[in-house]
Amino acid sequence: MAVTDILNIEGAKVGEVEIKDEIFNCEVKEHLIHDVVKMQLANRRRGTAKTKGRSEVSGGGRKPYKQKGTGQARRGSSRSPVMVGGGTIFGPQPRDYTYSVPKKVRRSALRSALTVRNSGSNMKVLDKLELADISTKTFFGIVRTLSLTKPLFIIDKKDETVEKSARNIPYVKVLRVEGLNVYDIIRHEQLIMTVDALKKVEEVLAS
Repeated sequence: MAVTDILNIEGAKVGEVEIKDEIFNCEVKEHLIHDVVKMQLANRRRGTAKTKGRSEVSGGGRKPYKQKGTGQARRGSSRSPVMVGGGTIFGPQPRDYTYSVPKKVRRSALRSALTVRNSGSNMKVLDKLELADISTKTFFGIVRTLSLTKPLFIIDKKDETVEKSARNIPYVKVLRVEGLNVYDIIRHEQLIMTVDALKKVEEVLAS
């Protein structure tokens, strides 16, 4: 097992903790990361785009002009797709874009993403992350003290004080362990976990 430093919110080393190689130092499978991120983004699509076909456009109840003598095409309806204001041919219709990949693939991709952050020295472990009151200024001070630019914080349990303090800071996100996902790990440049969160992640991914 590898050993990493434990820091406090002032950035000072307060101890060390062992991290499991099968989770934070495994083979990086980039194709699995790609597959899972692609799935996550597809599942976020609302799929509500829609155009009206000729049967849904209002109007068109009578022939727009007489059959003969105009020199124009023999129009039967103003709802024709070739008419201005007419229906749309083969336009988008509401659909479900969601799909899933096997659980083993998701877990392997998550391990690969964690390895990428750890091997790039962009993962830090904090002894704890606690605030007395909801304060964006205080949380931003922690981000600045730890020299973070686009961090993802992982906490072990619900903590509205921390979560609400961070939600208005650009490029900063706080997730609970159960919400940890490949897309957010890759999207953020640094991964910050508390010791308790680290143990929960190892417990889940080692099983």
